[in-house]
Amino acid sequence: MKDGIEALASRLADAVPDGVRSVRGEVEQNFAAILRAGLARLELVTREDFDVQAAVLARTRAKLEALEARVAELEAQGPDTPTA
Repeated sequence: MKDGIEALASRLADAVPDGVRSVRGEVEQNFAAILRAGLARLELVTREDFDVQAAVLARTRAKLEALEARVAELEAQGPDTPTA
């Protein structure tokens, strides 16, 4: 994420007017600091954490669907049929 922040700060610094270009390095550092502070407050997760949680959710969803199918099967047997 740091490389992305630095690249974005650099692009923002490139967009400042020519009169400010003499302090471009300082402007770029300030942009990077502001971006880091703003992103820190967003409580973001890494792609790896997101992918892990997506896999857990997919497994949970599959188990839920299997259980729903089993319940439907048992309900279809009726209340008088013994279960195994």
